[in-house]
Amino acid sequence: MRANTIKKASQKVILLFAGVILSISSLAQGYDYPFQNPSLSFEERVKDLISRLTVEEKAALLCDQSDAIPRLGIEKFNWWSEALHGYANNDSVTVFPQPVGMAASFNDELVFDIFNATSDEGRAKYHQAQRRGEENRRFLSLSVWTPNVNIFRDPRWGRGQETYGEDPYLTSRMGVQVVKGLQGPEDAKYRKLLACAKHYTVHSGPEWSRHELNVNDVSPREFYETYMPAFKALVQDADVRQVMCAYHRLDDEPCCSNTRILQRILRDEWGYEHLVAADCGAITDFHTTHGISSTPVHAAATGLLAGTDLECIWDNYHYKMLPEALEKDLIKEEHIDSSLFRVLMGRFELGEMDDDAIVPWLRRRLQF
Repeated sequence: MRANTIKKASQKVILLFAGVILSISSLAQGYDYPFQNPSLSFEERVKDLISRLTVEEKAALLCDQSDAIPRLGIEKFNWWSEALHGYANNDSVTVFPQPVGMAASFNDELVFDIFNATSDEGRAKYHQAQRRGEENRRFLSLSVWTPNVNIFRDPRWGRGQETYGEDPYLTSRMGVQVVKGLQGPEDAKYRKLLACAKHYTVHSGPEWSRHELNVNDVSPREFYETYMPAFKALVQDADVRQVMCAYHRLDDEPCCSNTRILQRILRDEWGYEHLVAADCGAITDFHTTHGISSTPVHAAATGLLAGTDLECIWDNYHYKMLPEALEKDLIKEEHIDSSLFRVLMGRFELGEMDDDAIVPWLRRRLQF
C-alpha cells in the first residue's frame, strides 16, 4: 500500500516537472500556455488545457453548445451540424440525393466524391461566416453528425431515407467512404471535418416511441451480423471521430448508459478511442421516460460513467450538473477529465484552436 502511494506521488512529481518544462518552452516561443503551442502534440496540448480548467468549465465543455472561456482564449463551439446529403441548413450549398438513393448507385467511389465535396463546402461556409464576424452556431460548425448507418427495415420509419438501406455490407462500404470524404486524409495533421456514426445501435424507428422504447428481442446473430457491422467498419476501417448513442433501451439499458455496447464492444473489442455523443435529449430520458435515474444529477453521472462524453440537448444541460455529482461522490474528477480529453482532442484535430495560417483547410474558399 505504501509502495503504491510513493509510486503515485512520484508520478505526480514527474508530471508536474514535465508541465513546467512545457510551459517554459512555450513561453520562450511566444505562447502564454503550452496548449496554444502547435509544435506540441495534440495530447500534450489537451492535457495542459484540462489542467487549467475549473470543474464548472470542464462540465460546460462537455455540452454540444460548448461555452467560450475568455480567460484562456477558448471560443464557443457547437458540435451539432448535419451533412447527410450536403451541408444541411445552410444557404447556397449543394443538395445531393438522399443517402438511400446514393446506396442505389452501388458506387462507393462516387459517394466518397460527394462527401469530399460536402466537406469542402462545409469548411468554406464555416470560414466565410467567421470572416463576416458571425458566431459559431448550430448547423454551421466543423462537427457533422453524419452518416446514419442504421439498418432500414421498416418503411414506416420516417427517417429511413437517411440510411443506406437494409444491407449491412452495402451500408458498411458506403459509410466508410462517407467518413473518409468528410474527415479528409488520415495522414493529414488536421481533420477536415469530424464525422459521426449514428445511431448506435439497433435503431430503426419508430420515431414516436424512440424515447421510451425497449428493444429486447434481438438475437445475438442478428445483433452481430445485421446491426453492428457498419458501426464496426466505420470505427476500424475509417477511424470515425464520433459515435452517437441512440435514444432507446437495448435489453433494458438505455444505449447512452449501456456499458456493454459503449465499453466492452466499442472500446475494448473494437479499440475505439474517440468521443461518444448522446443523441439530443437522451441523457434527459434517463429520468423522464426510461426511469433509470431519479434526478438530472444522477442522470448526468450515469451517462458519464458509462462512457457518453458529450451531451446534446436544446437547453437545461444535465452535464452542467456534473460538479454537483462530484460533490455527491457519484463520480470522480478523473471521469470528467477522461471524457473531456476525448472531446477536446476533436477540437484540436480540427485546428480550431490554432492560427488560421497553419491550418490548410482554412484556405478552402468557394464562391457563393
